[in-house]
Amino acid sequence: MRILITGGAGCLGSNLVEHWIPAGHEILVIDNFTTGKREVLPEIGGLYVKEGSVADGKLMEEAFGSFEPEVVVHSAASYKDPKNWIEDTATNVMGAVLVAKESIRKGVKRIINFQTALCYGHPQQIPVPVNHPLAPFTSYGISKTAGELYLLLAKLPVISLRLANICGPRLAIGPIPTFYKRLKAERDCFCSDTVRDFMDISDFFTLMDELLVISDLPTGVFNVSTGEGHSIKEVYDIVAKFLGIKPPEVPIISPGIDDVAVMVLDPTQTERILGWKTSVSFEETITRQLKWYEAHGVSDVFSHLMQPGKKERDEC
Repeated sequence: MRILITGGAGCLGSNLVEHWIPAGHEILVIDNFTTGKREVLPEIGGLYVKEGSVADGKLMEEAFGSFEPEVVVHSAASYKDPKNWIEDTATNVMGAVLVAKESIRKGVKRIINFQTALCYGHPQQIPVPVNHPLAPFTSYGISKTAGELYLLLAKLPVISLRLANICGPRLAIGPIPTFYKRLKAERDCFCSDTVRDFMDISDFFTLMDELLVISDLPTGVFNVSTGEGHSIKEVYDIVAKFLGIKPPEVPIISPGIDDVAVMVLDPTQTERILGWKTSVSFEETITRQLKWYEAHGVSDVFSHLMQPGKKERDEC
């Protein structure tokens, strides 16, 4: 199968490349390497890489025209700078529009879109059902939501996955790499007073494999999550335990103005319609992630959040 993955050098995209290439699929990656890294895409048979932005109409036309994908996985997203509305709009909105238009033009069989849970804004209920009103309030959330809505306009089978925090190789965002890196360096940490759902990438692969081949692909939006919420302090404690240290006292700070106190997605509809359910526990998910860092280290740590104050410190 010919699969085009936008943002294929990012965490989810590159992991899908590693997962699908051995199965004999041909994959074209489009990435501008703003947050993804070129070196995670090896020069192997069946993998093709095109450097550039999904907001570049000429590049997208050439990529779709030469590769003729059967399936598009739209993983590209701009989130690095919360104040860069122009880049967020270009990548997250115009990029989605071009994915939709080119998929229509080339008769793509299905589009699988990755969406942020921030599309729900500040949830009115927990866990958040998939029919919860959309209320994004950050540049990242607003632009990704607009992009999703444009994709759903495409007269093609489109499934948009609203994702929990997926843990796997090269994860470079959120509290896990931050705590690991800082505690290893014997540096201070803080915990945001927030709750999130965390999911292992093996469970994500199980779902993606099914969506790739299912003949009667359901369309629309689906929450992808364990449905269980855990505090950031719980993550901190697991990291300290893994490193074999007594957890130092850590301040708990209120969520920033661009953050959400509790975000736990309800996967009930996904489980019912797709017959999919996560199997890896919370502690095992975090531990697997930490084992990967032990073997490979942590380089960059990105965040879609603004800094919590003027004092320089990493995001959690």
